Amino acid sequence: MVLNYIWVGFFLVSMLVAIAQCFCGDYMVFEQMVSSTFDMAENAVMKIILPLSGVMILWMGLMNIGEKAGAVNFLSKIVGPFFNKLFPEIPKNHPVHGQLLMNFSANMLGLDNAATPLGLKAMDGLQQLNPNKETASNAQIMFLALNTSGLTLIPITIMAQRAQLGAANPTDIFIPLLLSTFFSTLTAIIFVGIKQKINLLNPVIIGWIGGIAAFLGIAMYFLSGLSNTELEHISKIGSNAILFSVIAAFVCAGAYKRINVYESFIEGAKMGFETSVKVMPYLVAMLVAIGVFRASGAMDYLTGAIRWTFSLLSINTDFVEALPTAVMKPLSGSGAKGMMLETMMTHGADSFVGRLSCLFQGAADTTFYVIALYFGSVGIRKTRYAATAGLVADLGGVIAAIFIGYFFFH
Repeated sequence: MVLNYIWVGFFLVSMLVAIAQCFCGDYMVFEQMVSSTFDMAENAVMKIILPLSGVMILWMGLMNIGEKAGAVNFLSKIVGPFFNKLFPEIPKNHPVHGQLLMNFSANMLGLDNAATPLGLKAMDGLQQLNPNKETASNAQIMFLALNTSGLTLIPITIMAQRAQLGAANPTDIFIPLLLSTFFSTLTAIIFVGIKQKINLLNPVIIGWIGGIAAFLGIAMYFLSGLSNTELEHISKIGSNAILFSVIAAFVCAGAYKRINVYESFIEGAKMGFETSVKVMPYLVAMLVAIGVFRASGAMDYLTGAIRWTFSLLSINTDFVEALPTAVMKPLSGSGAKGMMLETMMTHGADSFVGRLSCLFQGAADTTFYVIALYFGSVGIRKTRYAATAGLVADLGGVIAAIFIGYFFFH
């Protein structure tokens, strides 16, 4: 329903702005809007979906190998002690612990097809422990906040889309995006932890968060002394080395477990193709609406108002052109993806704005969609502060992405 209002809103606002433009003497605006609808529809299919299908087929096949080889279970065992402390209301050794960890692990590995059903199963397990079936429990809110913070170790889709739009090195946003999503998740943990009076100073929590923060801090310290060229070079090497290591680890693990690696790849690859086909109408619809919105001049007015506001504070406003992706992300994943793609097509995949829009896309998740899906599946009507927690996490990720984007790419 929210996406419907957003989509209709784009056209209504575009029409009103176009009429105003005509009164100001710009009689070509309607021609530009009509031309944009055809151009964006063609670009969505020919320049994005079809090339992206090959990349999705490859990576979904590899991910299926990793899942069957036990990579998700292995990661769950590693992060288990940390997540157990975040859900103190769940009895120790309760089966829902495994469901939660499987969902988080699938999310971090970018296994979207596995993460959603695992998440719904975990939410059902939490609902069984919930004494008030219509009101969200503390554990359910923490679970939703961590999901909406969008912690992802392998942003496969974003890198694939950058590749299809001509980025010189599609993986150069890997490390910056990892930093952004870390701060988004950290914001969610702190906000919800304070609301629920969780002991965030617990040695296990401090150890995990402190260890990750220390590693990132040390890396940032050494990287800060490098020139932009050296920094970009290090980011490229590190990103590609990590990604290829993941591929090699999945294949080797599959061979070690004596699974049929080839058949597992084919099985996952089919899911990749099906996913590409499913997103086609949504992507066409959103890109056309966004294209009309921009062609009418409405986007220029929006970004101009934001830029003017920040200029009053004497703040550099180069990031403003990428903000529509950040604004759309909590409302609609496909909408934010459309904004990101449209930004890269307009400004260039390797532009500062294009890269920053990718960071915004990957730094958080679709808060309202996740809440509606997960809470709706178990009949939760009173969500308490779940939406606030998700939006606070989104804001933390956006602010972090801006600073990190300037550090790496400006």
